[in-house]
Amino acid sequence: MKEIILVPLDGSKVGEAALPYVEELVSKFLPEPKVEVTLMQVMSSLSHYVVAGEASARIHYTEQEIKQMEKAAASYLRKAGKTLKEKGARMKTKVAVGNAAEEIIKAADGINADFIAMSSHGRSGLSRWAFGSVTDRVVRGGNRPVLVVKSPKDS
Repeated sequence: MKEIILVPLDGSKVGEAALPYVEELVSKFLPEPKVEVTLMQVMSSLSHYVVAGEASARIHYTEQEIKQMEKAAASYLRKAGKTLKEKGARMKTKVAVGNAAEEIIKAADGINADFIAMSSHGRSGLSRWAFGSVTDRVVRGGNRPVLVVKSPKDS
């Protein structure tokens, strides 16, 4: 038997709140069953704005810039998964481009994940309405169990 876990990360400490829980689960699962953890980061914006005075222009990143961002994301994921690998989990990384919630759901289905472990930024009210909740959309839109870890307030 093998446990397959998908852990989406956004590059922030708040986003990494689920990692200690996954590390603890990995320790409890091993030596049997085998545990495979895929750390994932989704790049959702492939453009940026340049502002000059009151004017602004949307500029798309070049292919070279996108490749550099993908390389940086993959490096971040490898570093973030170092402890999991040391605990004996088989590590994989995935960098995707698109809508974060959709890409997470698609990746979980693609690797046949037993569950998704992710943090919630803990937004509420107007902030949640303005920024939305990737975690909420994954919980409601996917068909995989989701372990949601609320990030600490001081992060």
